[in-house]
Amino acid sequence: MHVWNAEETARCLPYGPLAEALADVLRDAAAGKARAPQRHVHALPDGGTLLLMPAWDERLGVVKRVSVHPRNAELGLPAVRAELTVFDVTTGEVIAMLDGETVTARRTAALSRLAVERLAPARPRSLLLVGAGRQAQAHLEALAELGLKRVFLHNRSLSRAARLATYARSLGLYAQTTPTPEAAGEVDLVVTATASPTPVVPADLGNAFVVAVGAFTPEMAEIPPERVRASTIVVDTLEGARAEAGDLIQAGVDWESVHPLSAALAEGKPLKPPVLFKSVGSALFDLAAARVAFG
Repeated sequence: MHVWNAEETARCLPYGPLAEALADVLRDAAAGKARAPQRHVHALPDGGTLLLMPAWDERLGVVKRVSVHPRNAELGLPAVRAELTVFDVTTGEVIAMLDGETVTARRTAALSRLAVERLAPARPRSLLLVGAGRQAQAHLEALAELGLKRVFLHNRSLSRAARLATYARSLGLYAQTTPTPEAAGEVDLVVTATASPTPVVPADLGNAFVVAVGAFTPEMAEIPPERVRASTIVVDTLEGARAEAGDLIQAGVDWESVHPLSAALAEGKPLKPPVLFKSVGSALFDLAAARVAFG
């Protein structure tokens, strides 16, 4: 068994092929050809969270262990620790262990890219990005490949936002930090990638396509409830969103009106703006990453 480090894992997961593999795994799950039980979520000491996520198809299986540690930032350590084990479902032989944080960042950003590419009315040219961690960086990388031109970065830590702005410029983007989300002005796309328990953007975002990927428990919410209720809502998986999407749960959404991403992609119809794409994650998406990595 080979243990892949972060660099090796990133090289084997290019965003374009990964986005297509995500669309494929959603179709396979709808057809009963791929399965992912509801993930286990458990509280850890000091505000941490443990997540255990299995998934499999007719050939490959994955199990990911993720632990989230909000206080690690104070220690200069990553907030997320994770490993993804890939195995042969027929023999049980472990094929490899991938860097789980890299898999999570890249498959989440690729999923957002898929939603934006297929569901937004036009390719976005301007982005407001709230957050400055690994997910924010991955979203910059994935969305830059769609022709993004301008990015406004907001984060509680101005120094982290400034570092991410420098990285964005290395990708060929016009980038600047903004003291508040409102100061960015009108943009085509808004991405929130924080661990905030309270909304981090205003309710009035015009017709911007909003992607919310940070909040992953019922107690967390990055998007104001007024904006949620005014939006056409698409979720990565309906089961996961019902259990964990605090933005939607706290807004008291009518779940009958919420569109699973698989159905929205299959219908291929324009969605009434403003659109909110909410992602909480699924082991299905780790399975898609394994498919890309191992063919």
